[in-house]
Amino acid sequence: MENLLSIVTFMPALAALILAVFLRGNEPAAQKNAKWLALLATSLTFILSIFILAGFDPQDTGFQFIEQRDWIMGLQYKLGVDGISVLFVMLTTALMPISILACWANTTRVKDYMIAFLLLETLVLGAFMALDLVLFYLFFEAALIPMFLIIGIWGGAKRIFAAFKFFLYTLLGSVLMLIAIIVMYRNAGSMDIVALLNHQFASASITVLGFQITGGLQTMLWLAFFASFAVKMAIWPVHTWSADAHMQAPAAGSVILAAVLLNIGGYGFLRFSIAMFPIGSEVMASFVLWISAIAIIYASLVALVQEDMKKLVAYASVAHMGFVTMGIFSLNQQGIDGAIFKMISHGFISAALFLCIGVIYDRIRSHQIESYGGLAIGMPQYALVFMFFSMANLGLPGTSGFVGQFLILIGAFMVNTWMALLGASGLILSAAYGLRLYRCVVFGDLIKESLKSITDLNGREKAMFVPLVAITVLLGIYPALVLDIIGPSVTALIENYHAAIPVAETGAVIVTD
Repeated sequence: MENLLSIVTFMPALAALILAVFLRGNEPAAQKNAKWLALLATSLTFILSIFILAGFDPQDTGFQFIEQRDWIMGLQYKLGVDGISVLFVMLTTALMPISILACWANTTRVKDYMIAFLLLETLVLGAFMALDLVLFYLFFEAALIPMFLIIGIWGGAKRIFAAFKFFLYTLLGSVLMLIAIIVMYRNAGSMDIVALLNHQFASASITVLGFQITGGLQTMLWLAFFASFAVKMAIWPVHTWSADAHMQAPAAGSVILAAVLLNIGGYGFLRFSIAMFPIGSEVMASFVLWISAIAIIYASLVALVQEDMKKLVAYASVAHMGFVTMGIFSLNQQGIDGAIFKMISHGFISAALFLCIGVIYDRIRSHQIESYGGLAIGMPQYALVFMFFSMANLGLPGTSGFVGQFLILIGAFMVNTWMALLGASGLILSAAYGLRLYRCVVFGDLIKESLKSITDLNGREKAMFVPLVAITVLLGIYPALVLDIIGPSVTALIENYHAAIPVAETGAVIVTD
């Protein structure tokens, strides 16, 4: 199908435009129509994205389905997907209809709520598909706006503070990337990502403010991009916005924030940091591996003492992103395969956990762990679903959560045994906080008066969880569904990386004169 990528990208935005122009009023009928139109648009977007995956050739390591036309000031509107990006497109389109279902109980400014989610989907898809650096930056930054509104308008009691913290952290983190983009254009004379992937940026050591920078311009550009992607991924120590944003965001907002937006940072590391700045990545890899190990241990310990369920899962996501960066900057096949698999798996599992919290919040209006207990008696179906995803989150074999973590630890072990040991200790801690949460919420006697009349999962809620359970099991027992698609592109990425690294480029990151 011609222009398939553009159709998939902008179909949600078209639905948002229809909602904005033609739907009037806030009566129940209008609210229902807004929800159904958003669900229809996101479902159709997912169906069309399946044609992208069906027509994708994993053995072709280049970009496919390329659409290209002149834009403005010499820039191009250029879209394409490869083995690294195509599954992130599928993850986004698959989760958005589920998120719309999670919004169904909302009755506040429903039309605007649906428009925000539809625009967010378009912007995220554009970021994953963009093959022009400026176009990527526009999609990347513009995605902040609808999420800012989702948190700030439909969030909790401290939603304004959380929204501004989220927006300022992520926006300020991207300022350095914008400067780097300008430098790259002056150096390479192009914003075409394909051309930039083949451009060799200077790597000779330079002195800046009395410091000798190993890797020269590449390291400087790498650091600029790292500042943006690290904040977007909520990597320690620039993670503090994440817990506040998750605590205040509505359940559907937390789903997209944890399952999709965080992954843009990981995608950026693969697409730009390693592919465009290989020597900078080589110089800084040890630094990232150590902060990844710290993130895993620190975030897991913080999650262990949380009394707010959403905050616990938010810190669990920070720990999981530590695994992702550990895998990416192991800079080997196993580590990067595991990191991508982990991002895809975490997308489905974290979405399910936030939805599990949202289900009981809709009934009791509390995120506090102490507000619950004994739900296995009143909500046996819910207890089963919550148990499944709690086990998947801690990496139970047979679920998708196990595969990514296993590959990442293999990749880390090949680089540094101590790093792998620290990562493995994070698995023990994840079991501790995950099982503690489940025990406090589900087990025990049903003694709280507010819980005695609680109802189990309804049909809409089951419809949210069934596809998430299915994909988590499917990828757990047959991971080749992902690995066969990403494998050739990751192999090409690693080969290009090693080809660009001179044998002499080793040693310290920054050395003072």
